[in-house]
Amino acid sequence: MKSTARKEKEQPETHIRAVQAAAEMKALVYYGPGKRSFEKKPKPVLQSASDVIVRIERTTICGTDLHILKGDVPTVEEGRILGHEGVGVVDQVGEAVTNFKPGDRVLISCITACGRCGYCKKAMYSHCENGGWILGHKIDGTQAEFVRIPYGDTSLYRIPEGLSDDAMILLSDILPTGFECGVLNGKIQPGDSVAIIGAGPIGLASLITSLLYSPSEIIMIDTDANRLDVAKKFGATHGIQSKEESDTLEQIMKLTNGKGVNVAIEAVGIPATFELCQRVIAPGGHIANVGVHGKSAALHLEDLWSKNITITTRLVDTETTPLLLKMLESGKLRPEALVTHHFKMDEMMKAYDTFGNAAKENVLKVAIENPAA
Repeated sequence: MKSTARKEKEQPETHIRAVQAAAEMKALVYYGPGKRSFEKKPKPVLQSASDVIVRIERTTICGTDLHILKGDVPTVEEGRILGHEGVGVVDQVGEAVTNFKPGDRVLISCITACGRCGYCKKAMYSHCENGGWILGHKIDGTQAEFVRIPYGDTSLYRIPEGLSDDAMILLSDILPTGFECGVLNGKIQPGDSVAIIGAGPIGLASLITSLLYSPSEIIMIDTDANRLDVAKKFGATHGIQSKEESDTLEQIMKLTNGKGVNVAIEAVGIPATFELCQRVIAPGGHIANVGVHGKSAALHLEDLWSKNITITTRLVDTETTPLLLKMLESGKLRPEALVTHHFKMDEMMKAYDTFGNAAKENVLKVAIENPAA
């Protein structure tokens, strides 16, 4: 009798798992350099007691996703669902999850943190021994109707009432990236002069969060006049449309009375922009590298060795996400205007085409909504 009862109890659980495994969703899938497809994939299932399944409400596309599609990130396997940013509603939780329950509206961090390893204890979540940047990289990501989040208790954030999905997707990645890698590493102080090279989403996120520290001037440098106009609307005091490096250098030095800037934030990721930072930095200044570099860049120690210059690098840890969430809730940060284009989930391929031609389409950040949610 006990054996029969046990079987009767197990059958419904087996049936549930079978239904979960058979369920399908739509997702953006990477199939090698230059190859992507929006297609049906199995809905993710719980694999660990700490997992959370999230039904995506809104996601976006990152410049990193474009790098993957170009073949610049060979660690991404063919068949991977891309994306590491998003907001959604909790669909299922593993038995060890205590902070969330089905129905909770959550922010998905671009960085997965186990919360227990040595790096996590130092708040270096990007180097988590069991996580880090794995969504859309080593495991399936957020450009889908559902996503599995490992270590849900320490990799998700409950969203307060009244905050928009557009603001939240910016908090998944670009706001903490600009803030941590640019502003905090740059050690901006009240009255500082700041140059931000690159007025893309990350550069603009650095601009928005740098205003919290009351710099005297913020000089934005970019080749795109439209992005410079947007930067001025967000609070930049000057915009320089970069054409020739010598001309850009001359304009920056003129604006700073020949002294250079106290903080230079590199938000592009090419040798020329990193070298420009070295040429415009004032003695005692900070160069904060945010850009992703695929090629080596010269370090001009022959000029910098005696100038008390600090150069920092960093991968976003998202340790400031709770703080930024409070600032959004209080209205001190209003980044929604960075989202310039909206698409439905079924328009994912069009969203990629548009974002991939950002300069032509005047795109900063796209928002992709899942109507089914």
